[in-house]
Amino acid sequence: MPGRPGTESDGGDAGMVRRILLALLVVILSAGFCFAETKTITAASDPWPPFMDPNSPTQGLAMEIVRAAFATQGYEVTMEFMPWARAEDGVKAGTYDILPNTWMTESRKAYLLYSEPYAANQVKFVKRKGDPFEFQGMESLKGKTVGIIKDYGYGDDFMNNPDFKRDPVPDFVTNVKKLVAERIDLTLEDEIVARNAITAADPALLDQIEFTQNALSENWLHVTSGLKNPRCQEIIDAFNKGLAEIKANGTFDEIFARYGLK
Repeated sequence: MPGRPGTESDGGDAGMVRRILLALLVVILSAGFCFAETKTITAASDPWPPFMDPNSPTQGLAMEIVRAAFATQGYEVTMEFMPWARAEDGVKAGTYDILPNTWMTESRKAYLLYSEPYAANQVKFVKRKGDPFEFQGMESLKGKTVGIIKDYGYGDDFMNNPDFKRDPVPDFVTNVKKLVAERIDLTLEDEIVARNAITAADPALLDQIEFTQNALSENWLHVTSGLKNPRCQEIIDAFNKGLAEIKANGTFDEIFARYGLK
């Protein structure tokens, strides 16, 4: 009958509409997945309580600041703890997006993009109790052996000075034990971080060490992203904008106050 071909055509049109709608749905879902991916940031660092603490529900002061700042811009931050050297290499290569707690050195600026600073560390020398040593510039270190942590950024003047030895190990507490055992003359760390680490590992060591009055340096903490990461500028811009927002709305001061640092 003359009407039948029209019915077949209608069915074909309906099938084509369904296929178009299905294709559009796939495109929309794919775009959604891509959007979710671009709004996730992976962070890497070594444990460094109270700033980076794998045993804390918040993962430490630095992570609270970093997450709060990025959250204002719609980003979520996941964190992986590992030795510092591996974390830095991973961010440098773009395997991870950020180092949440980086000191600035000239050498690092060749491969890392830095955010605005958000906290400061005073790096002091640790000595055996009763040792009269006081840091009075690089010349006061002449002939000494100073325990350092492998791949930490102590500053180019300190790292390149030929008048004293630097003995690298993976972590600070190992340096303190070597200091007490008289295997090194000095070590160094931010005093807040040092006291926290010693208290957690072996509180008795606190009775055997002292801190110098003078600091080697005051180092600002920054978020950094590897220059090889195609998102590095986006990431650092987002943190800087978010940092300004949490400072303005009081969140920044509230976080520091919880750690007794404001």
